[in-house]
Amino acid sequence: MLTNSKTIGIVLPCYNEEAVLLNSFNLLQEKIYSLIKLKLISDKSFLCFVDDGSKDKTWDLIQKIADNNTVRGIKLSTNFGHQNALVAGLLTMKSEADCLISLDVDLQDDIDVLDEMIRLYNKGNLIVSGVRDNRDNDTFFKKITAQFFYKLMIFMKVKTIYNHADFRLVDSRVLTEFERFNEVSLFLRGIFPLLGFQTANVYYTRKNREAGETKYPLRKMLSFAWNGITSFSTAPLKLIFSLGIVMFFMSIFIGFWVVFASINGQVIKGWASSLLLNLLFAGINMISLGVIGEYIGKIYQEVKHRPRYIIEKVI
Repeated sequence: MLTNSKTIGIVLPCYNEEAVLLNSFNLLQEKIYSLIKLKLISDKSFLCFVDDGSKDKTWDLIQKIADNNTVRGIKLSTNFGHQNALVAGLLTMKSEADCLISLDVDLQDDIDVLDEMIRLYNKGNLIVSGVRDNRDNDTFFKKITAQFFYKLMIFMKVKTIYNHADFRLVDSRVLTEFERFNEVSLFLRGIFPLLGFQTANVYYTRKNREAGETKYPLRKMLSFAWNGITSFSTAPLKLIFSLGIVMFFMSIFIGFWVVFASINGQVIKGWASSLLLNLLFAGINMISLGVIGEYIGKIYQEVKHRPRYIIEKVI
């Protein structure tokens, strides 16, 4: 064993990934062997595949490759979502490695930057984040919406890393502190920057997916973004309050205008404008109630404190 090298674990959440899993395993295994030869990591380093309730042959494939001593497998009892599956892998394996790297199993995140991640870790950085240096591979719509999301998070005062998803290296000591965060509505991109510790970034170009389908269509991406905003910022509630003040002063202004027009004997036809104003106020009220309801719903989920995941089997 290379006693001066750190043991790393690479955690890979999987949901219906039979199309890419074996190819990703082969590439990652070669990468681990090359890192061992470079004496960057210990020969006890491993891969951990987390099956998030897949409906295809993903778990069968994980069991097949788990005969290799570099592979661990975790099977969740049902589909708990990407963030929860990732947390299940990190917290289950944190005692078996000096640090853990979270990575999507489709390997769109460039594994060639793992060398630089580990070098930065060895220099004392306890969190190393993989950051995209461009979005040239994205569609125009995906690029615009992604950039809008990150700028919106900044506007909402949510501490995130621009163009960083969940490709990161985290020291086991950091994970011990992370474990104290018990919220059910997870948004890891916002939690890890809150932890502090010495951090660094590596930059890479994201690749196209070679096989299978993305597990984050537009609907899920919008839901994920909204969850991030409401989990880390009360800005929407403050915006509602500000909007209410604006509407209040607007109503006073309109009231003075109506009184002035009546005194001067002007005939106020205005049924159309009155209808539009009523519709405007009604729409704003419904939106406001919806936003408030979203926060109340989060409180409801948190106070129940149900488990974020249930592990059926570990191999």
